[in-house]
Amino acid sequence: MPPITDNLDLLEPHDICLLLRAHGEQRWLISEVVPVLRELEQPPAVPDDQLGAALAYLEVLWVDACLRAAETDAAFAKLDRADSEANLVLYERARRYHAAVRRLRTAVARRVADVTHSSKDACAHEHADF
Repeated sequence: MPPITDNLDLLEPHDICLLLRAHGEQRWLISEVVPVLRELEQPPAVPDDQLGAALAYLEVLWVDACLRAAETDAAFAKLDRADSEANLVLYERARRYHAAVRRLRTAVARRVADVTHSSKDACAHEHADF
C-alpha cells in the first residue's frame, strides 16, 4: 500500500491546503519574526555589539517568511471555486484568512524594512564619521 503522502493532493481540498498554509505563515510571523522585530525596534534592548548579529538573524527569518508567503500564495492560486462548491463556507473562510495573512505580511514587511533601513543608515552615518 502506498504511503498516504503519495495521495495528499487527492485527500486535501485546496481550501484546506490554503487554510493550513495561511495558518502556518501567520504563526511563523507572529511567533518568530515579530518578537525579533520588537527587540530591534527598542534601541536599548539589543546591545550595539550584538546589533549586527540580530539584524542578520532577522534577515534569515525574513527570507524564511518570504518562502512561506510564496507557498501560501501558491496554495491560494490553486484555490478554485469550482472545486469548492461542495463547501462554499470553507472556501470563503480560506479566502478571508489568506487576505488577513497578506495584510499581516505587508505590515510586518514594512517594519522589517524600517528596521533594516534605519540600521543601515545608522551604520553608514557611523562609518562616515571616521
